[in-house]
Amino acid sequence: VQLQASGGGLVQTGGSLRLSCAASGNIFPFNIMGWFRQAPGKQRELVAVINSGERTNYADSVKGRFTISRDNAKTTVILQMNSLKPEDTAVYYCNLRMRGDDFWGQGTQVTVSS
Repeated sequence: VQLQASGGGLVQTGGSLRLSCAASGNIFPFNIMGWFRQAPGKQRELVAVINSGERTNYADSVKGRFTISRDNAKTTVILQMNSLKPEDTAVYYCNLRMRGDDFWGQGTQVTVSS
């Protein structure tokens, strides 16, 4: 299983960014995909996840600002990030969980300037 993340970059406060993550390989149809982030000196934390049934879960800090979705093939997950704040600055990691195993994509940097 491989996860290829794209998106991220530098944006001003209040701006928007879109992260995308494509999964390839032997993907079990029942899975959870999502995004985690890790800021310098902090632990990795959940941002948003979506399961095969399109059920979503968000961190309280991003509710109302971020939207997670996935394509019909269930192999690509999108994180639309609006109204970005400096505290959203972190390395964002794509995650796929299936059959009790976790798979991670390469991190992508998101920097929000004040």
